[in-house]
Amino acid sequence: MENPTKNWTRRSFLWRLLTIPPVFILAACSGRTLEEILSGMRPGSAVTQSLPPTPACDDGDNVTIAQTEGPYYTPDTPERTSFIEPDMNGTKLVVSGYVLSTDCTPIPRALLDFWHCDDAGVYDNVGYRLRGHQFTDENGRYALETILPAVYSGRTRHIHVKAQAPNQPVLTSQLYFPGEPANLTDNIYRPELEMAVQDSEDGKLATFNFVLNVT
Repeated sequence: MENPTKNWTRRSFLWRLLTIPPVFILAACSGRTLEEILSGMRPGSAVTQSLPPTPACDDGDNVTIAQTEGPYYTPDTPERTSFIEPDMNGTKLVVSGYVLSTDCTPIPRALLDFWHCDDAGVYDNVGYRLRGHQFTDENGRYALETILPAVYSGRTRHIHVKAQAPNQPVLTSQLYFPGEPANLTDNIYRPELEMAVQDSEDGKLATFNFVLNVT
């Protein structure tokens, strides 16, 4: 049977996203909807904040560029959509978006493995603090609840990620924050990998769409 989303244009793709009932967009494993994560609300509460705008998808989008893994990657992370722990300091950050193919088709069950330093610039290289993986939902959407990573010597503020469509190669990359002074001196930083970031009532909301070359 032909995939009905195969020939989506940018306009039809965005229109279909707007028609998806929010109650059906769930965050894997956390037991919370993406809307609850994005608004910082407890499960079952009424959603009072609107979702941040999703970056536009253009037909023929360029594949998300690959970057170095760095020295602090740890395999076999737990599956979870929230890195927040009771004793954790730092500004709350929610990163969300879609995993798409180059023709704007959402990719369900795509793997996303995130890791980053804490608010003091330290990576947990013993356990899995601020590390974890998740899978996109049936609409290709993901959301990660975490804290704002610190800037540390030699690097600007960033988040590491591995993205993989089912049965496809792994893309390793990094995500960056706009307006960071250290962006100008970081030799690894790429503006194409900047997230769209805005303030929320209790932290920051960031959006980024991954585009993968799926064969």
